[in-house]
Amino acid sequence: MKVRVTVMLKEGVLDPQGKAIGHALQTLNFPGVGDVRVGKIIELDVDGTDRAAVEKQAEAMARDLLANLVIEDFSVEVVA
Repeated sequence: MKVRVTVMLKEGVLDPQGKAIGHALQTLNFPGVGDVRVGKIIELDVDGTDRAAVEKQAEAMARDLLANLVIEDFSVEVVA
């Protein structure tokens, strides 16, 4: 099954990359862009047919390796 893990910085954590992108967008005449936050999407192919078990496994992967829980939040979505 295909699983998508989205990792984003927690609210309140400074995002210098997002700030730089926001500034660049203003410079390139894209007005009206508010706060920009940058994250990452990780797609995994996980063996299994039990959707709940695959989702639980992906959540464990995110907690143990894919996200830094001190500064990041994550969400898991089974897409196929």
